[in-house]
Amino acid sequence: MTDEPTRSVHYREPRQARSAATLARVLRAAEEIASSAGLEEMTISGVAKRAGVAVGSIYRRFEGKEQLVAALTDRMLERREEYVAERLRAAEPSLSGVIDAYAHALLESFADGSNLFPELLRVRGTSAPDRGAHTITEIHRLLLEAAAPYAHEVRRSDPDAALDTVARAVLGACFHNFLRPDPADGDAALSRYADELGAMALAYLLAGDRPAPSTPELSAEPSRR
Repeated sequence: MTDEPTRSVHYREPRQARSAATLARVLRAAEEIASSAGLEEMTISGVAKRAGVAVGSIYRRFEGKEQLVAALTDRMLERREEYVAERLRAAEPSLSGVIDAYAHALLESFADGSNLFPELLRVRGTSAPDRGAHTITEIHRLLLEAAAPYAHEVRRSDPDAALDTVARAVLGACFHNFLRPDPADGDAALSRYADELGAMALAYLLAGDRPAPSTPELSAEPSRR
């Protein structure tokens, strides 16, 4: 997958280490306030007080709360991308190892205990859907890249298409678990569900293609009633 959504800059990027540290402190304060009190209660002045910076220093980087929320969305999605990439780099060097690492990393990254994430993606007036699409594309790419050296283990006629299907299916299952009112919760339940997703995906990759359905032969003689 090469056509990725364009990532817009929602705020002034820091150019110095000191500015980057201040931005990180501001975003951490914003996340803490929004997570505990909700986005509606998060204000620029409240974030400034919690981060220990002047209100003016936040407005020099963000035009307002909307840009701050967009930056917060970026931060949380980037963490998910980085986590999945890290887990795939550390995966056992085999098709099974990569698929297992992908399922566990995705499920854990979406179920990290943050009740803020779904609220961020629902916010109107920001580019959260576009930014979310970028993350989905990136996570998809990470799996295909990590699995490429083991594509010869796939027993389906089109290994690339099969891996593409697995990437979509596991991601969809993890996102569904994240949104449902009774998700798999707790380390044991999450690990068990990730194991099941990985086993299901691997079984599909190793099963080979399904035979074409047979067409019943038509009788040469008309049926008699």
